[in-house]
Amino acid sequence: MHFKKTILLAFSGLILFSSCDNNEPKINTPLGAYDNGILILNQGAFLGGNASVSFLSNDFSTSENNIFSTINPSLTLGDTAQDIGFYNDLAFIVLNVSNKIEVVNRYSFKHVASITTGLNNPRYIAFCNGKGYVTNWGDGTNTTDDFVAVLNLENYTVSSTISVVEGPEKMVVKDQNIYVAHIGGFGYGNSISVINATLNTVSKSINVGDVPNSMRIDNSNLYVLCGGKPSYADAETSGAIVKINLLDNTVSSTIVFSDLKHPANLNIYENQVFYSIGNQIFKTELSSTALPTSPLLTINAGATTSLYNFEVKNNALFAADALDYNSNGKVYVYGLDAQLQKTFSVGIAPCGFYFN
Repeated sequence: MHFKKTILLAFSGLILFSSCDNNEPKINTPLGAYDNGILILNQGAFLGGNASVSFLSNDFSTSENNIFSTINPSLTLGDTAQDIGFYNDLAFIVLNVSNKIEVVNRYSFKHVASITTGLNNPRYIAFCNGKGYVTNWGDGTNTTDDFVAVLNLENYTVSSTISVVEGPEKMVVKDQNIYVAHIGGFGYGNSISVINATLNTVSKSINVGDVPNSMRIDNSNLYVLCGGKPSYADAETSGAIVKINLLDNTVSSTIVFSDLKHPANLNIYENQVFYSIGNQIFKTELSSTALPTSPLLTINAGATTSLYNFEVKNNALFAADALDYNSNGKVYVYGLDAQLQKTFSVGIAPCGFYFN
């Protein structure tokens, strides 16, 4: 943050001398009311038009719900919030059913713009090479109309589209490449598309396990967690962790889960891998070739609960409990020793954590 001060010329020498003192304390002034904290995206009830964003301070002393509506009382966030992406001082909030993206200042949450054209069933957002990229499913019954929309970040419009195979979902970025997981839309995908952000074209498709639902990059490796086909599919398959060497974009190893397990929510933190199966969270070493047999913890054991997402950050584990998906959800904060530290009530169907 920049500060303007009126300085008398007579004291300019003193000020110059003081500025060279390495022991001078630094001022870390918040950039807005929602700086130094965690934004929690609440999906809202499907077709309910009640998506929202909650805020939790880094020290857990302050929490606030419905911050978009509080700061922008004349606006409605929309239906079925899917993702938030940060670009410089901006937050881009993707609304799936509303077919739009709301752009706000990420620290004050004041509204900046709305992107309402050029999208069709938008899912997730990423940024690369000075542009935004948004996965779109198109018509869920059409397997050939899926695309990635390219955003002009100067005028908040869709400048072009990149055709991709069915069900593009989450993305991660490495250098000038965007890696798109194809969960399959209404079907079951099993690939990663590599988009060259300089040319805005698909340069390669990498086959992985069925239903890749989450990805993380660690050094020069991309780890893809595949959930496998569910029990109600044509043929149920088990989940897998697939490791891709980003130097040549080839699969270097695959660990398959036993007994038709369906993992989700991959996290990597300090050389440890975290993932969930149902309401249980598991942890293992990144270098391990064997999967753990017992969970690190079970979310809200014995109660009505639905672990929707979790993130590991700042030596803590943040778990989003959607409960029945129609009433306000819960956020649980655990230490890495699996001990519960805090519980917060948030909006309907909390689905993501974004560290501001």
